[in-house]
Amino acid sequence: MTADQRPVGPDFATLVRQRRRAAGLTQAELANLAGLAVRTVREVESGRTSRPQRTTAVLLADAFGLAGEERAGFLGAARGRGASSPVPRPRVALVPRRVALPPAPTLVGREAELARLAELVADPGDGGPLTLVGVAGAGKTVLALAIAHQLVDRFPGGVAAAVVGAGSIESTIAKAAGNLAPREGPALLVIDAVDRAPGAVRAALAQLPPAVQVLATGRAPLGVPGEHLWPVPPLAVPPAGEPADLAEVAHYPAAALFLDRLARVRTEPPRPDEVPALVGLVRRLGGLPLAIELAAVEGRLLRLPEILQRYGDRVLDLGGEQSLRAAMAGSYQLLSPADQRALRWLAGFRDRWSMELAEQLLAAMHRSTGAAAGGPAAELTVAAEDPVPLLHRLVNLGLVAVRDSREHRFRLPAPVRDFATEQAERLGELPQIRRAHAVVIAGLVERVAPGLAGPGRPVAAARLDTVASEIWAALNHAANDDPQTALRLAAQLSRWWRFRGWDVVGRRWLRRLLDDPRTAGVDPVVRAWAMVGMARLACEHGAGADERPAAEAALAEFQRCEEIAGELVARRCLSMACLAAGRYDEARRHCLALLAAASRYGRLRDAAVAQLGLTWHELRAGNLDAARRRLAAADRLAGQADDRRLRLLATASTAEVARLAGRYEESVAIGHRVLLRLDELGDRGHRRRLLATIGQALAALGRVAEAERVIARLRADGAPAAPTGAGATVGGGVEPAAAGTAAVGAPAEAAAAMVEARLALARGEVETAVEWFTAAATELRGGHRPAASDHSGTEDAADHSGDEPGDGDHSGRRELVEVLVELAGCYRRLGDEPRRERVLAELARVCEEGGFALLPAERDRLG
Repeated sequence: MTADQRPVGPDFATLVRQRRRAAGLTQAELANLAGLAVRTVREVESGRTSRPQRTTAVLLADAFGLAGEERAGFLGAARGRGASSPVPRPRVALVPRRVALPPAPTLVGREAELARLAELVADPGDGGPLTLVGVAGAGKTVLALAIAHQLVDRFPGGVAAAVVGAGSIESTIAKAAGNLAPREGPALLVIDAVDRAPGAVRAALAQLPPAVQVLATGRAPLGVPGEHLWPVPPLAVPPAGEPADLAEVAHYPAAALFLDRLARVRTEPPRPDEVPALVGLVRRLGGLPLAIELAAVEGRLLRLPEILQRYGDRVLDLGGEQSLRAAMAGSYQLLSPADQRALRWLAGFRDRWSMELAEQLLAAMHRSTGAAAGGPAAELTVAAEDPVPLLHRLVNLGLVAVRDSREHRFRLPAPVRDFATEQAERLGELPQIRRAHAVVIAGLVERVAPGLAGPGRPVAAARLDTVASEIWAALNHAANDDPQTALRLAAQLSRWWRFRGWDVVGRRWLRRLLDDPRTAGVDPVVRAWAMVGMARLACEHGAGADERPAAEAALAEFQRCEEIAGELVARRCLSMACLAAGRYDEARRHCLALLAAASRYGRLRDAAVAQLGLTWHELRAGNLDAARRRLAAADRLAGQADDRRLRLLATASTAEVARLAGRYEESVAIGHRVLLRLDELGDRGHRRRLLATIGQALAALGRVAEAERVIARLRADGAPAAPTGAGATVGGGVEPAAAGTAAVGAPAEAAAAMVEARLALARGEVETAVEWFTAAATELRGGHRPAASDHSGTEDAADHSGDEPGDGDHSGRRELVEVLVELAGCYRRLGDEPRRERVLAELARVCEEGGFALLPAERDRLG
């Protein structure tokens, strides 16, 4: 067929007009369906736009429901090539009059909600309307339109949308409903922004046929019988501390939406150095889609760190005249004055909170109302109000988000909290709210903190971790406005601070509050807890001797007030402080006093802790039999107290005592039995020491391959791969970590070196053994706190309880004695008498300073 014989169809203008009329659509309806301006459709049909933009042609093809060859011909006609069929047949099946929706929106991060809501809309049960509620900008409209487009085939009676605007509500809804044919089957009507005229919407709904299912959106419910509410929460944000990898961050819906909107104003994706700012920004925006979109627009001019720096503390200013603040005000104004006040008080929480905490804070609000009314009766009346109905109302408006079923599951989206805080500050309520918040958080910490001592430690620490932002906020505000509450709070935090490696920060807080003259009138027992906590934290970074007077004063106060728990803690703390200062005999006296007091009061766990501490002193005296008896008693007491961790520590120390006694097979057997369980507890510091025990025993038995596997495990914890040299010495200690922990890495390094040295001896390589023993001595001289609780590095500080004075730890200076004995023996075998004499002189000095007695086997090695 020649070109002249090819069928030539109508021009594009005629084709659009014919298809529109065949579908029974007006120009306005086609424009609405395609997402175009009516003027654009009019100009296309008149021929004034002979070759429209490709986007316009595609939108019209989508509106007509074209596919395959028909779609190709239609788009070809738009390019002036003509269409293959001049007169289309009516398109009622593909573009029915009953589908009148704006184009399908791009939905980001709501896939699970979309699937669930589509099921609810398609199977409405009793037929009541389903209303998506939430603050302005939560993404309600986008979600509703996505649902409607997904369900077109499920509603034979049609799907249509109406936006409640400034015109006649009844006519707007009636016009949209006119696109439906409920006699052909169930139909769906989407009504957007029903909160603008809820009364008129309710009246219009009453006129709809029963076959029309309604999906509504609004900042508030409609309030009609049978209405089902679905609060639309903010998008999920990356957790704090998320690795700065763009691909990982983009998996979180809030970040994905930001990246999608940023791509519309900026050609290149965020650079690697911008990713942390991206995480911080979407977290600060609370995952609210409107806030995210407004912030992304700023990416046209600003880098992401600049957006965070400029708007991080004033997100409500985003959007200029149509600011986020105005959007939040719209939802706030829907509340009654009483609910507005409650929202302002709940904004005192910085992050997540529980029903219990909300009840306590709102009770404080009611008490302030009663006090203002001038009578106890009013106070008692309002304090008894149930907060559950209030939270229902706030959740239904999207002002409070609820996630999962954890204890602390409620939160205010960040823009809502910021707006409510602004209102509280404007009304002069903010100082009162923050004081009440600090009291509530102090009460929570007082209830949870006792669990940090004992087997429930990880659970208690996790509970405090959950409200960490509330704790720090309460402490910061109360330190200025209510220092007595701040001291009450801080006094209970020392175990948590120590458990998490924040000993320097915590000590500074306690010192500041104790020195504040406004706390002089605080309950003496509270001050005593603060003092002993400060001393306990000081021991963590080698400053226990500096705070020993504070611990002694706390002990005296606890004894005066007959505060048994405090007396026992003060004894433990003083024992640690004395160990850190090298006052070993005094430390032993405090351990004995702790054991006596714990036995007197029936405190089994404290008695077990005392027995573990006394084990080290028995080893210091060279009494292995007494050390075994102490450990057996510790194991028995810990078993009676049901403290699994203390039993494991006692067993691990038993393996070390067996090694020191030369019973290597027994040491290995006991060590392997307990090692796996220590791994399960995540106790890295004690696991390292047990690995060193097993490795040295294996080396002494000549089991080289097994000992080498132990060394590999120690190296995985950061020990060195080569000795520092035969002549290495240490001029000073390793610098403490910034978080205030002990010198980093020394125990792991010394442990691996000691196993390597004993392996070299087993192979007859005395000179190599000297190098490894010298490396171990170097670490033990300069990189270890004498006999203090040994958890080297931040990771171990996070695993340690902070209660056990050494936990039966006979490392540190006692290990240095053992290494020096071995070095002297090696130099004797090598015939290097000058170096042997220097080592013996150092050994004598270390033993004299620490009061160490050599074990029988060690005396034999020295000849």
